[in-house]
Amino acid sequence: MRRLAAALALAATVCLVPAERPAGQAASSFARQVAALSEAGGYFDTDNLVSNESSYLQVLPELRRRQVTGGVYIGVGPDQNFTYIAEVRPALAFIVDIRRDNLLLHLLFKALFQMSRSRVEYLALLFGRPVPRDDPAWQHATIDRLVDYIDRTPAAGITELRARVDGVIAAFGVPISADERRTIDRFHRGFIDAGMALRFQSAGQPPRSYYPTYRDLLLDKDSSGRQANVLASEEAFQFVRSLQVHDLVIPVVGDIAGSSALAAVGRLVTEKHERLSAFYTSNVEFYLFRSGSFPRFVSNLSAIPRSERAVIIRSIFNRYAFEGMRPNDDSASQLHRVDDLLAASASGRIRGYADLVGR
Repeated sequence: MRRLAAALALAATVCLVPAERPAGQAASSFARQVAALSEAGGYFDTDNLVSNESSYLQVLPELRRRQVTGGVYIGVGPDQNFTYIAEVRPALAFIVDIRRDNLLLHLLFKALFQMSRSRVEYLALLFGRPVPRDDPAWQHATIDRLVDYIDRTPAAGITELRARVDGVIAAFGVPISADERRTIDRFHRGFIDAGMALRFQSAGQPPRSYYPTYRDLLLDKDSSGRQANVLASEEAFQFVRSLQVHDLVIPVVGDIAGSSALAAVGRLVTEKHERLSAFYTSNVEFYLFRSGSFPRFVSNLSAIPRSERAVIIRSIFNRYAFEGMRPNDDSASQLHRVDDLLAASASGRIRGYADLVGR
């Protein structure tokens, strides 16, 4: 797998070249792996089309300093995972989320990666804008220019686009119901209708004004002052696209503190002789403490082979995040070495969420 990751990294440096599915690889192999790893879905009260974590980039310089790279990446939630994947450069990635809707959203993202030769094409298809003419200048365009193109270009050809996307998703072979196809359509039209102003939204509530827009997330900078979203760099985009096209970003339905999905991921990592390098948990650990299931997550985590540099990437909200927050943020992001987390948990030093996040 490490050789494959190196090959993909090399291919990713050649921008605007389609990455085709390897010859002889059946599309259904992806579906079989999704089914084998997934468990019954649970409920969370958001569509979670985009992140509400304005701090998500702040840990990137520290990831580089710690040399957290390669191996296996695991994450939860929507497309902020792609930025972390582009930074870590894993051989294999799993998106494990309790909501089956998150699987449906990642099928949409996977289809758009497969259909797109470049960042600007991906954004155009995501937001239902006409794909601009093939101009090499787009390869080197700033993220600001790409955002400006989406902002000033009206949506068009949505019916045809949706049919194309549905056809690509159907070819993945993942069984989805008619209701789920409508859910994917609703998700895609959510991006199209809201444009760059799209925000995280909880069920039955209007979006909070202080949540970052999709535009904010794309244009934000990490703590070194670098625009670091996956779509800020053609090379980063092409790396993630190569993983997607080769079925190496695998969405899984499952509770990370459950008895099945994460354990199955751990067994697969073991079988492939790989090691965990980064696990993005968002703020899920907060809810695991609230439900009393955090020890089960620790047990699942301990069974996954890992690098000694492996880290948890977490987001912290409300009073727990105060000391690490930037002005105008409502969250902070934090790295926690996995071995340190497991040792602290085993010794009884983590009795609650405040202990976990160092408050």
